Amino acid sequence: MDAAQGPLRTSRPDGTPAGPSIHQLRLFLALSAELHFGRTAARLFITQSALSRQIRDLERRLGVRLLERTNRAVALSAAGRALLPEIRAAVDAADRLRLAAQAQLRHAGAELIVGMTGAQASQPHTAAVLRALRRHCPGITTKITALDFAHQGTALIEGSVDVAFLRPPTADGIEVHLLAAEPRVACLPARDPLATRPAVPLDLLAGRPVVATPPQAPRAWRRFWAVDPRPDGSPVRYGPVASDIETLLHAVAEGEGVAFLPASVRELYPRAGVRFVDVPGLPPTHSALAWSARHRDRPTVAAARLAATFVGPADPPPP
Repeated sequence: MDAAQGPLRTSRPDGTPAGPSIHQLRLFLALSAELHFGRTAARLFITQSALSRQIRDLERRLGVRLLERTNRAVALSAAGRALLPEIRAAVDAADRLRLAAQAQLRHAGAELIVGMTGAQASQPHTAAVLRALRRHCPGITTKITALDFAHQGTALIEGSVDVAFLRPPTADGIEVHLLAAEPRVACLPARDPLATRPAVPLDLLAGRPVVATPPQAPRAWRRFWAVDPRPDGSPVRYGPVASDIETLLHAVAEGEGVAFLPASVRELYPRAGVRFVDVPGLPPTHSALAWSARHRDRPTVAAARLAATFVGPADPPPP
């Protein structure tokens, strides 16, 4: 679709803007110099298809076409030429931030306290962010601490952790950088008649109690994981409260309720007595790096935020 055919999608399903990453902007700068996908990909040691996907996603996030493509040539569009100086300035600003953070932290022996919820420590994007942090700011040491459902937000606000890998929605005063998206699945007791199905429509789960998360967690977060409200307006009945994923899965195995969790639990948390089934149409969940808005400019937090931009944002879910 070209610009005359209508606007490109520029927001995530929850309505928040989906801004470009520094990684994508760097790729565009390299491509604008070469004006050839194959040569640019070879220069950057990535595949041509990966480069093409990132550039298309950048165009979606900006809402304009940056390139005019034909079978034989690539050229900057009018929007691409107009935005090129701004894109170069944004990348330069990110580089200055990185250098400033390194200058402050190289000899300081600074420590970054990183909170983790659930299985975030096992996720590849988490490892990628921490690797980028070590590479760009070697003077920072990291200390990992586990967070439960109730305190993942308050730990950031109160400053007991500097950043956290968690899953939105978050409380007011917390900012996030999305890293990866994945589907959600229903967790059912193995003896539930629906547990033998590979997929279950959400309306068939109406009336089953949902294992609740603690009231200290943000209300929007608790409702997201209970899928409350349901699309058809059916009420959600809450069951026992679980403060972490182990307690939650135990409650499901005991038949005390059902739950909705990221699809990766199939590999990370297999349990006797629990079955994981797909729920068609259920909006996905995102992993994110989060920090307190009040602390965003602390050198260690700024360095972690920058490292997350090198990893890049989540691919947008399909419309």
